[in-house]
Amino acid sequence: MAYAETSPSAPPVISSKTVSTPTYVEEYQAITAVLNTYIEGCKQAKSSLMKSAFNEHATMYSVGADGKLAGGAIPILFEGIDKEFRPSPDAKAAITRIEIVGNAASARIDANGMSGISFTDFFQLLKVEGKWTVVSKIFQTHPAA
Repeated sequence: MAYAETSPSAPPVISSKTVSTPTYVEEYQAITAVLNTYIEGCKQAKSSLMKSAFNEHATMYSVGADGKLAGGAIPILFEGIDKEFRPSPDAKAAITRIEIVGNAASARIDANGMSGISFTDFFQLLKVEGKWTVVSKIFQTHPAA
């Protein structure tokens, strides 16, 4: 058997410098906070709680029952939350995926029982001026379980 030679070496250098740029974990946590803001707005049926998660130029799209593209500017989501959703404090939601590359990220949320609806959301986020923000959302609704 061959063994690596162990020889005394200089003691390890311990740096007193701190990391000045965010780590992946910090970025992940910042994105999670943004997505949880959206989830809480859905649960409480209050768009005012989720608006900060979205860029003012964000869009939302899905495919309607007729098979055609439906959606547009993000105020459509806010109006739907305020007028059509009802509070669902017992609804369940999970952030099932977050992928981050530099200032761009993609995320998925699966939710059950949000105002009687189950759905999957896909979000695209960008880090704009140091803050993560949703720039687009597409979604698929599922039959209520």
